[in-house]
Amino acid sequence: MHNQPFLHELVTTVRAPGVVLSDPDGQIRPAGAQGWLVADVRHLSELTVLVDDREPVALGHDDRRFVAAVRHLGDELTEPTVRLERTRALAPYRLHETFELVNDSRQAVRATLAVRLAADLAPILTFRGGRTPDPVPPQDLTWTAGSRTTTVTADRAPDRTRHADHLRLEWDLHLAPRTRAAVALELTAVSTAADAVFVAPAERGPVARVDSADPELNRLVSTGLDDLDALLLADSAAPADRFLAAGAPWYLTLFGRDSLWAARFLLPLGTDLALGTLRTLARRQGARHDPETAEEPGKMPHEVRRVPSGVDSGAGLPPVYYGTIDATPLWISLMHDAWRWGADVRALLEPMRRALDWVLTHDGFLSYRDELGRGLANQGWKDSADSIQDSAGTLATPPVALSEAQAYAHRAALDAATLLDAFGRPGADEARTWAEGMASRFREHFWVPAGFPALALDADGRPVDSLASNLGHLMDTGLLTTAESAAVAAHLAELDSGFGLRTLSGDHPSFNPVGYHTGSVWPHDTAIAVDGLAREGHGRVAASLAAGIVRAGTRFGHRLPELYGGWSSDQGPLLDYPSTCRPQAWSAASALVLVRAALGLAADVPNGRLTVRPAPEFAAWFPMRVEGLRVAGAELTVEVDAEGRAEVRSEVPVEIGT
Repeated sequence: MHNQPFLHELVTTVRAPGVVLSDPDGQIRPAGAQGWLVADVRHLSELTVLVDDREPVALGHDDRRFVAAVRHLGDELTEPTVRLERTRALAPYRLHETFELVNDSRQAVRATLAVRLAADLAPILTFRGGRTPDPVPPQDLTWTAGSRTTTVTADRAPDRTRHADHLRLEWDLHLAPRTRAAVALELTAVSTAADAVFVAPAERGPVARVDSADPELNRLVSTGLDDLDALLLADSAAPADRFLAAGAPWYLTLFGRDSLWAARFLLPLGTDLALGTLRTLARRQGARHDPETAEEPGKMPHEVRRVPSGVDSGAGLPPVYYGTIDATPLWISLMHDAWRWGADVRALLEPMRRALDWVLTHDGFLSYRDELGRGLANQGWKDSADSIQDSAGTLATPPVALSEAQAYAHRAALDAATLLDAFGRPGADEARTWAEGMASRFREHFWVPAGFPALALDADGRPVDSLASNLGHLMDTGLLTTAESAAVAAHLAELDSGFGLRTLSGDHPSFNPVGYHTGSVWPHDTAIAVDGLAREGHGRVAASLAAGIVRAGTRFGHRLPELYGGWSSDQGPLLDYPSTCRPQAWSAASALVLVRAALGLAADVPNGRLTVRPAPEFAAWFPMRVEGLRVAGAELTVEVDAEGRAEVRSEVPVEIGT
């Protein structure tokens, strides 16, 4: 982790399964994580441009267009009169780059435009740890390594082509005053069909629009939906089944927990994504006991990676890895929630039964241990090695039982019981009895004298008594009484940084504002808390946390990163976490959770009910209009006026609360 390349100052362009990371001037330099990656392979490690062997000076950029000054050419003025304008267009398996030399001077200009390209065709895990793979020598305009190939074509023949461990293409350009000349390159990434696990989807993502009294919230939702569209992937075994890749660049693949939460966040926009996610994971549901991959019968996978032909698969985790304590109960609850929003889930009842059986095999608490020492030491969403520690800073000894894993399992057992009853299947009473036992055990063993549930229990059953954001995941799971919910809400308020929920209390001896799980803020973590708090009637705390996420979004250009620094708003600038993924699916989807909490929006299609109950604590966002919502396949629009009165246009019966 210490050598993991930093990302926070790079420009990221995504169209799954591809992503480009470059410096802010548009140059893709042979350093760190920079490059063009497709399906976890770096198909281009360098793409730099020179004019007369000089680098242009950056003037400005967005994620697709870069403008630079060519200061040695043109009129002898302070301001630049010759520019290089660079445009980037990314498709799932193609990268198109255009370089346009613009002469706004009063004289003719002659220049040599040179483009240097290199490729290492390295799997992502080989350079994520800080290694610099050797470049693959080009053959003409192609690089090949095993099953991976990168090809470049130009729209005009270069005047010179040079080969070494890289490729250099040169064009001699002559521009009259007030003219421009362009060169375009298209790069194509190819792998053998046998390497494909996930592919680019044929259809794009859901479309919605939020128009509220807070323009920053509106932009946050709009940017988030754009990023989610770019992160969509499909299962190669069933290309109609779409899901969200976890994040770019490190996690541009299926992650059980991340993909499930993101799909759950987006249920108000339709159930197709949820069904695609559920089916994609169910195809890989565990069927046997395998200590190497942590597979168990009924268990849902944590991570599925693509390992190209001819590449050593021993680096990193196994290609299909099951080291997650929470993906299986989260899978059950997504199925239940999708059903509530109108999805037909009958075809998923058998994998649901197997997932429930996995949950019910835990007589006490759901706990984990990395049996062979080659997987994840921690297997909840806080999966870093130092994330589970007590108030003195002592790391928990495994097996570890996380508080939120018990809450997920409790909710999943109740959700499964509801589904079993609804479809006339046996086993509902057993699931409810198990849930009652879990609630009793949790109340007896997890609560600490400070008045909140412990972060976890260690191998000896001792509470890991740190005040941490995991508390937010206990809300709206049925695990807490009304009084316990109020106590948890009060402690969550203590973790409010002003930019969202800190992962660990600022009073903890290990608090670090840019610690991965020891003080940073994760937008999805805050969104889960906001949703649960709002549903449990703690609107004031929910609204404060939600406002902090919007405030942070403004700092990050409305593209919420995976995580960021947990400073208080009065301690200085909001800190980047330097190797954070951006965009990240559950972060991008978090903005819609905030809107749902403000609207008090809930669906129960089996009982013919849609509830809209605007929360007065979110009045700063009203009036609000939300278009593109879908329930049971029907479109609906929700409007809330400045006084918090709701109007819903829908094709289904609606219950409106005030």
